[in-house]
Amino acid sequence: MGSLQDLRQSRTKSGQAGPIVAFDFDGTLTVRDSFTEFLRWKAGPGGWALGLVKLAPALAAYGRHRDRGRIKVASVKEFLAGETRESLEAEAERFAEVMWSRLMRPDALAVWDDWGRRGAHRVIVTASPETTVAPFARRLGAEALLGTQLAFDAQDRVTDAFAGPNCRGEEKVRRLKAAYSDDMTLTAAYGDTSGDREMLAMAQEAGFRVFKARP
Repeated sequence: MGSLQDLRQSRTKSGQAGPIVAFDFDGTLTVRDSFTEFLRWKAGPGGWALGLVKLAPALAAYGRHRDRGRIKVASVKEFLAGETRESLEAEAERFAEVMWSRLMRPDALAVWDDWGRRGAHRVIVTASPETTVAPFARRLGAEALLGTQLAFDAQDRVTDAFAGPNCRGEEKVRRLKAAYSDDMTLTAAYGDTSGDREMLAMAQEAGFRVFKARP
């Protein structure tokens, strides 16, 4: 399949006809949070343990502010800051190869494939970084991917911030409307957390925690 940019822009406001179906990624198409698993896999046992120790203040603060975006930024700063885009994309590809069979829900994949046979435009809308989800999206044959965007500096290295808001809650709705139009019709949507409720509310058919199967 095409590049990450292709996944973002495969349909525009004047794009093809057909039903638009949105899938959350983590916990919906997968059995657990893919970004956490990616960071753990990338860091290795020792690096992961050390990183968690360094993240202790941020984790304690999360208990007070409950801002998932802030704890995710802290994780990016600890585990990814300074990584080149090329290296990160290559590691994300390897991670998808290794973890596909361990992460993907068979019943979710069956529904995904069924919508594909029906000619739907299937878009993944996720709070995880687009860069790490993109290899999975390409394997799925996704028509589009909307996710949290990492920020890169002038040397194309990951910074300690995002290029935009954490893609959850109302941000999922905003990103969908920006990609397709303010008056878009969302035929169906699937999610599993409170961060998906706004997206599910705009869909004609909403599936909340409907996928249960494990690999």
